[in-house]
Amino acid sequence: MGESSPGRRLSAGLLLGTCLLTFSAPGGRLRADAEKDTGTVEKLSVVSGVAALEVDLQRLGPAAAGARRTGPTVLRFDLDRDSSLTILAFNGELRGPLPGSARLVPRGSDPLPRSLASRDLLVEQTAWGAPFDLVVRDAATGRALFNVEGHEYAYEPNGRSLGLRGGRLLVSREFAAELGRPTAAGALVGSLSIDATMRPIEVTHIVDGEIREDTLPATAGGVPGPDVIVGDVNGLAQFGGQSGTQVGLAVGTDSCNAGQVDLNWFALPDNDHPVIPQNLYRMSGGPTNDDRFEQIGQSSVKHAFTALTQNICGFGCNGVGGSHLGSGCSDPYSAGLNAGPSLGSRAWINPFSGAYPRGDSATPPNTHTGHAHVGPSHRILTEVNDLNTAMNPGATYYAEGQYVTPHEYAWCRAHPGECNMNNNVSYRRYNVTGTASPFSFSPVGSTVRTQPAIMAWTGATFRQVRPSPDADGVAIVGYKVTNPSPGVWHYEYAIYNQNLDRGIQSFSLPTFPGIVLSNVGFHAPPQHPGWTADGTLANAGYSSAPWAQSEAGGLVTWSSEAMAQNPNANAIRWGTMYNIRFDASAGPMRVRATIGFFKTGEPVTIPVLAPRRFKDVESSLRAR
Repeated sequence: MGESSPGRRLSAGLLLGTCLLTFSAPGGRLRADAEKDTGTVEKLSVVSGVAALEVDLQRLGPAAAGARRTGPTVLRFDLDRDSSLTILAFNGELRGPLPGSARLVPRGSDPLPRSLASRDLLVEQTAWGAPFDLVVRDAATGRALFNVEGHEYAYEPNGRSLGLRGGRLLVSREFAAELGRPTAAGALVGSLSIDATMRPIEVTHIVDGEIREDTLPATAGGVPGPDVIVGDVNGLAQFGGQSGTQVGLAVGTDSCNAGQVDLNWFALPDNDHPVIPQNLYRMSGGPTNDDRFEQIGQSSVKHAFTALTQNICGFGCNGVGGSHLGSGCSDPYSAGLNAGPSLGSRAWINPFSGAYPRGDSATPPNTHTGHAHVGPSHRILTEVNDLNTAMNPGATYYAEGQYVTPHEYAWCRAHPGECNMNNNVSYRRYNVTGTASPFSFSPVGSTVRTQPAIMAWTGATFRQVRPSPDADGVAIVGYKVTNPSPGVWHYEYAIYNQNLDRGIQSFSLPTFPGIVLSNVGFHAPPQHPGWTADGTLANAGYSSAPWAQSEAGGLVTWSSEAMAQNPNANAIRWGTMYNIRFDASAGPMRVRATIGFFKTGEPVTIPVLAPRRFKDVESSLRAR
């Protein structure tokens, strides 16, 4: 907001968050005598925190006669640090919460109950006039799961800590219907508590009812170290014409430094600045168009230059720009800037360390001599048929931006515990219009910050893969099992590599006698063709060969060529997602899937659902 003119009078018409006098907190309306108010109003947002849901799990499952009663279970979550859950304080005294929300990130390895598993939960402070002040929702669908009542807030100004206690969890009408227990609507099933550390995002100084100074402080209370995130994804559009069966898209990305340390932003030929890839995904299939989630496009990388000093994320910019993105500051790149066409190859980038060659080295990371550009070149390369709305009725689309920077890694190595390399991806949903090029796009809802687009897959279960947390990044495996017809189960797996430099070369599931897989499918986004100095072997670009399927040692495996066979093999490199799918006549059971890596490292296993053993199928049939 910047500094306001001295002498501006408070009035009932001032914006909420600037003037506390228009705010009606739970328990009564605040005094509106502006002439007698002197002090400091702070609007504060969550830096970090934890939430606990103490839930009677038996009340969240199907009714079971004679089931043995057990005590309540405590489900613990971290509050997403990019939260919009905010409060107002006047002279250090809590005046009440403001409408906003915070995502609940599960802690540890304790599984959630079936009725809550695979949901993206959030706690929301509702707008005034709503039936309940607090609601726990499924963020993907917007459906209320629990209404919360009876809670009390406590605020300690010295440590800027906020507590919530005594929140009673009541089953919502929608959730009760989903559980098949409509009479459970309104039933008390547990409690909610929250402990959070807050930071000021707006500060207003008032003297005798006059605003003397109105500022947005820098994030001294932000996360330690530099921390670039994608604060907003915007402006998805097609650039250039169609070439063959493909078009090129680009999306704008607004970067924000959520850290306390100014982030290095030295332009080429220096190699200490962020690079920005863009991706496009589609969710489709089945009666509700959410059976599968596929990546349908990927771009080369934009090399950042000249940081601006905007405050798009509301963190409070400290005013540092140019060769650094200041603490709290934002730097917007429009879709036109991210469209290039002067974008560099992803092959040069180590996505975990952020390392890439200097621009004046023998292997410059962004050179365009020796090849011609066409419409889709280096942009989000996408097949026309994947966008054609007549061929994809009811499908939903998701644009994703990512920032990779060497400064975060260098800081992490020098300051263990202050590592911010794994939260640099955000996404936004878009609608597509058109059956032929050029296509147009319109946003649906706001950007989901610090989450990859795969998290938008409705009803899926997600498993994180971190083979070496101190030396490499993360991947996510999402899966979903549906029962499209009697006796037929469809299995869908999405394997997303966010920033694993080692890449993913194989995916294996246990196989059992009597189980036959049918309609086996593989999907990967199109690869950009090779060009001079693109960082691939012989400048040939990466292979697009589908993964081969094989069976050995009690496993069915899908894999690309090994690195020793072909360094340009179609492995799942960073910022990309591949799909494997099949049908089976056996329902699901929990097994361990094996993830094999492309460059280095031993395979790892993760729990997923896959067709159950034949003997289990036979036992089930006999029981009928």
